[in-house]
Amino acid sequence: MSLFAPINNLVSATRRKIRRLLAFLLNDSYDYYSNFYPGTQSFIIQKILNHLVNKISIDKNSLKRIKNTAPDSIVVFTCKNKHIFDFLYFHTLLKPMNGPYPELSFDLRFSFLLPAKQIGRIILSHLYYFFHHFHFKDIYSSGYARKMLLENRAGFISLIEEDEFYNRFIRSTPDPLFHLIELQKQIEKPVVIVPEDIIYITKPMHKNPSLGDIIFGTHEKPGRLKRIFTMLRQPDKIRVEVARPVNLKEFLARPDIRRLDSEFQTHRLRSLLVDILNRQRKSITGPVLKSRQEITEDILNRKSLREYLAAYADKTGMPLRKVNKKAAGYIDEIASNYSLRVIKFLDWLFTWVFRNIFEGISVSQDEINVMRETYTKAPLILIPCHKSHLDYLLLPYVMYKNNMPCPHIAAGKNLSFWPLGPLFRGAGAFFLRRTFKGAELYARIFAAYIEKLLYEGFNIKIYIEGGRSRTGKVLPPKIGGLSMIIRAFLSGACEDLYFVPIYVGYDRVLEEDAYLKEIEGGNKTPENFKGLLNTRKFLKRKYGKVYIKFDTPISMNGYMEEKGVDLKKFTDPEFSHFVKGFGYKLINHINDNTVATPHGLIASGILNCSESTFTKKQMFARVNTYMNHLVFHEAYLSDTLTIDPDNAFDSVVENFLSRNFIELADEDEDDITDTTMLIVKHNKRPVLDYYKNSVICFFVPAAYTAAAIIEIDRFKFEMQDLVFRYKFLQKLFTDEFSFDEQISVQNQISKALKGFISEGILVPDPEYADTFNLTSEGLRKLKWFAAFLIPFFESYMTCLVFLEKEKTDKYDVKERAKKLLSFGTKLYKRNQVVRKESLSLINYRNAVNYFAKNHINGSGDQVRIDEYKEILDLLSRRISS
Repeated sequence: MSLFAPINNLVSATRRKIRRLLAFLLNDSYDYYSNFYPGTQSFIIQKILNHLVNKISIDKNSLKRIKNTAPDSIVVFTCKNKHIFDFLYFHTLLKPMNGPYPELSFDLRFSFLLPAKQIGRIILSHLYYFFHHFHFKDIYSSGYARKMLLENRAGFISLIEEDEFYNRFIRSTPDPLFHLIELQKQIEKPVVIVPEDIIYITKPMHKNPSLGDIIFGTHEKPGRLKRIFTMLRQPDKIRVEVARPVNLKEFLARPDIRRLDSEFQTHRLRSLLVDILNRQRKSITGPVLKSRQEITEDILNRKSLREYLAAYADKTGMPLRKVNKKAAGYIDEIASNYSLRVIKFLDWLFTWVFRNIFEGISVSQDEINVMRETYTKAPLILIPCHKSHLDYLLLPYVMYKNNMPCPHIAAGKNLSFWPLGPLFRGAGAFFLRRTFKGAELYARIFAAYIEKLLYEGFNIKIYIEGGRSRTGKVLPPKIGGLSMIIRAFLSGACEDLYFVPIYVGYDRVLEEDAYLKEIEGGNKTPENFKGLLNTRKFLKRKYGKVYIKFDTPISMNGYMEEKGVDLKKFTDPEFSHFVKGFGYKLINHINDNTVATPHGLIASGILNCSESTFTKKQMFARVNTYMNHLVFHEAYLSDTLTIDPDNAFDSVVENFLSRNFIELADEDEDDITDTTMLIVKHNKRPVLDYYKNSVICFFVPAAYTAAAIIEIDRFKFEMQDLVFRYKFLQKLFTDEFSFDEQISVQNQISKALKGFISEGILVPDPEYADTFNLTSEGLRKLKWFAAFLIPFFESYMTCLVFLEKEKTDKYDVKERAKKLLSFGTKLYKRNQVVRKESLSLINYRNAVNYFAKNHINGSGDQVRIDEYKEILDLLSRRISS
């Protein structure tokens, strides 16, 4: 027997006792790690976490993304920088929601949050492993991470951390993403990675960090003190974002990824996730800000522009020094001076103003979310309609309130007066001249500025109509600014562009009186400081609600692919034709998103009555028919129309009475009943016409179709009978109403006829296809739809009568329109023109332009004039009878 046998036996016995003791203490399980967070901690810590989580809000869209993660998938949350609060926030927030919530962290330790008993078991477990293997165990080699993930315990990974990178690159410690990739290759169940970001400061970063950034951390990566201060003092300013999840199975199946080995796949996956989070943050904070001087220097030092300036100097004989000075002066005239302080001040100011003058701003959070997500891919070009000066303010205000950066706004130079000019520049406005004709250098500098904004990643807002609509309708597109932006894109300023058509509408516009004055021939009041002081009176009135609708963004790359074109190969005329077609597409999308308001429908019901005096019942019969038409065609309705249309209509009637648009025939009558006689004030018809035109886009196809049916004067007709007249009216009013060239006239008529059938105006013939019978009540209602065209018939008829008397080419554009207005006023006084709203400078301008394009310029074209007069006269008489 060996001398050491008793000692060996004693050691073995001691080991067995220690194993039994450890097994008892560890409950026969050795899987204890500080990476796993069971969510059990002291009462005080739990209260603090619950308080912070409740204070820091997360939007419904982000929660929806987490909840919609496939239930049969392995979920792993990921953040960019290593912050333990990100893990604790999502664990505390999501745990009660019966969805995936993080429990296992690959690179965080929770020792200080765990109960003493749990910490003891972790220490004993690791000591036990160490005494057997002489190194400490980790969650990878032990299989613990794999086991937890397969048990549907959600994981959590940080993507960028200096210490972790050193350990992976120098010491070859396991990479969590590498582990996930290897796991995904071995199982069928998909691994879904959910990128998340807690943004403590939503302001954009400046290119040059301040002293505070150096000491307390930058906006993108705030230090611990800055994070704690924000959480305790300003938790409402913290933004929590969840980006679109990445399906690891689909990622590995990509051809460009499949051919790589796991190590390089890990690198590509990390780059993808970091890029997603960077883009997500940028969609909220905007790009890095540069000073106005930096922007100017960047533009003027570009090689292509320097070459252009030298060539321009040679061509004009001007010294290069003067050309450079002139170019710098143009940038100074154009460029914005984007300032967070100004934006914050204007946010405070406009919150107060809008609360005073509006009853609310209607906007869809889902549409905002789609727009923000699109901004993660490429810059947005915002294309709103332009109905009021308030458009400049409302759209950036809504975006800022919804955690999106304020866009750069193309504004007319007329708005650059003091003190608004500096304020607007600070809010992102850049100013442009009304025309670039004869200003080659200015146009080139302006184009370079646009290109720079897109290169930096800023969103840009332009008004495709050119100026504010004085008629209430959306105007035809002006393609100058659009062309410049698309050319900047083609020059490589950005990889793609997304155009966002936006409808902005009002129950009542502030410039109502000014528009009426301009339509009736008055001069436009210039914007100046005196005019700004006069705006105080608007703060004493209420203007109802504002309606903003964002259409689905349109990718420039996607649109070119759909059309099968390469714009870089287009000639200038081909390019202009393409841009014009795209401009009309944007206008049509704006019209499609128009929100119908009770003001527009009541104004239509009033003006489309054949007489100036009518009962409330007669007027409401028209309004209800129009309402049925909107519902059938699934038009967007204001919330007042959706909730309680009858009450909304009554409120508008009372409003119009109080503003003297209409009046009671019997002034002694107290209550308004169905039989109450109402009188429309003739001098107020043009104002009512503005509100009628705000909804007219919904009724134009029906009006064309109704006019064509009325003209054929038969109770039985075929759809094909209507095509010729429909095409004629569509062409005649090209400058009045835009239409989608991709939709055939037959389809437009068919859609209108279906609406008429729903309203009981028509009945399909039982024997013949595409044949319809007019009902006994149908003719009367058809006239209500066709009546939308009467003012335009009168305007264009007045133009034809004017052309009979003299040629228009002896007048310039402005003088010609004023001559026509004066002539129309004389006809109105002689009762040859019935509707005062037809005395419109804009209608006359469009009419002359249309007839000029069709070679009708004066008395020498009498035969053509007579043809048009006969058609318009016949249609007017039959609709009005």
